[in-house]
Amino acid sequence: MIKKVLIAEDYQSANISVQKTLEAFGVLDPDYVYHCDDALQKIQMALKAGTSYDLLITDLSFDQDHRQQKISTGEALIAAVRKAQPDLKILVFSATGKPSVIEILFKKQDIDGYVSKGRSDIEELKKAIEKIINNQRHFPVELIRQAKQKNAYEFTETDIAIITQMTEGKRQQEISDYLSENNMQPAGKSSIEKRLKLMKEAFDFSTNEQLIAHCIKMGII
Repeated sequence: MIKKVLIAEDYQSANISVQKTLEAFGVLDPDYVYHCDDALQKIQMALKAGTSYDLLITDLSFDQDHRQQKISTGEALIAAVRKAQPDLKILVFSATGKPSVIEILFKKQDIDGYVSKGRSDIEELKKAIEKIINNQRHFPVELIRQAKQKNAYEFTETDIAIITQMTEGKRQQEISDYLSENNMQPAGKSSIEKRLKLMKEAFDFSTNEQLIAHCIKMGII
């Protein structure tokens, strides 16, 4: 049951929209702050008083103003909150998160939901809150789409050979020679670079190391 909610949002219009959305779930008087430092302080004080929050709804981006802040981003706030109150439900409501950032928040900070600000965001926010009330997670459309792309990518025999050779520390010329010796095409150095670029783009990776780690984790090599 979600009864006590804290909203961390520096734009008043968005703050009011979230409050209105919460009314549909019987939360008529949520607390709200415009700064991350204030959010963490409220959570810590509520814990000490034995009246801890059930849900934190936070943005990721906070504009700087005249106040000096120790915590200036939603990501940093979530990390601090996880240390203070590990079991607190956390819903991110933001327009700034890239799929890779959102994925990290789910995996490393164990957030309970993410909603992108934009068209039809209030309806999406309602769905997210309802899922969280039922102890479920709410994944954004962009993350689901990315996961489908990852699962849909089909590794060729040459792809697997290239990555396997890389795990053995082989350089591109050595990999090219190996492919040629085993009648695998394309085998040229430029073709290997293109295959690596294609694979990294499919998984939204920026380095070969990330690609290799993913393939090992998924049992592809």
